[in-house]
Amino acid sequence: MTPPTCSGVPRTPGPNTTSEQATTYIQKASQAGADLAVLPEFHLADFHPTHDTTTRQRCKNYSTHLTSYRTLAKECNINIVPGSIAELHTDPTTGEEKLLNVTYFIDNTGEIRGRYEKRTLWIPERQFVDRGATDSGHVAFDTPLGKVGLLICWDLAFPEAFRELVMQGAKMIIVPAYWKLDDAGEVGRRWNAESERVFVDAAVVSRAFENTAAVVFCNVGGREEEGYAGASQVAVPFLGCVGRVEGSGEGMSVVEVDMGVLDEAEGVYRVREDLGREDWHYGYKR
Repeated sequence: MTPPTCSGVPRTPGPNTTSEQATTYIQKASQAGADLAVLPEFHLADFHPTHDTTTRQRCKNYSTHLTSYRTLAKECNINIVPGSIAELHTDPTTGEEKLLNVTYFIDNTGEIRGRYEKRTLWIPERQFVDRGATDSGHVAFDTPLGKVGLLICWDLAFPEAFRELVMQGAKMIIVPAYWKLDDAGEVGRRWNAESERVFVDAAVVSRAFENTAAVVFCNVGGREEEGYAGASQVAVPFLGCVGRVEGSGEGMSVVEVDMGVLDEAEGVYRVREDLGREDWHYGYKR
């Protein structure tokens, strides 16, 4: 199977404007023959949701946007990962409010095939966002494109998350992100102003090789002088990056991925075979 993958990168803040931009990109992707459209993390919230009352109220209405994307997926006959959506939930038992960073896989009939609450929060994000449920492992799920796993942004830095998904048979792992050049801090940027772009490029390709999987990384876009890194891309083993959105700005790239390369890479590296062995020797202890 050779599903084309579309990465759209809207930037403009504000849920209504950005949602309209995303819709336009998804429609164009469908017209170009793409099977999958991916949007970046927090694309409806201008990065970090805050304790501001208006912003938090908006996060209560997350289902409105989710319903819109489900309708769009069906209308355009395209699978959609709508970036991540900030969702404000109230615990029915305690009444406590939790703000979660959530992504979905919506299939081309509008059905939700998978949902993931971000667990590995970026440091500034922890001021506003609650960590997703950790009482179960990462879950891979069946889609029209095969077995898929979802992660979000900073999860990319942790190979363990990918391993959990791959051990369940995930062939494609999709990672919406809001990753900026200034995430390296002043110290990192003194060493290398391009540090975070180097980090992303290396990590995406490494995760593809070390898991014999296709990795779809969709980052937010914007002006480089404002710290936006770009680097949205698709990577597979043997080939590395097979397509990307050039530059740091908003854009779209339609990438055709020959999924057959994954089985051929597994035949050489036998990563999944080793992971499935009963005597597999790597584990983590505290």
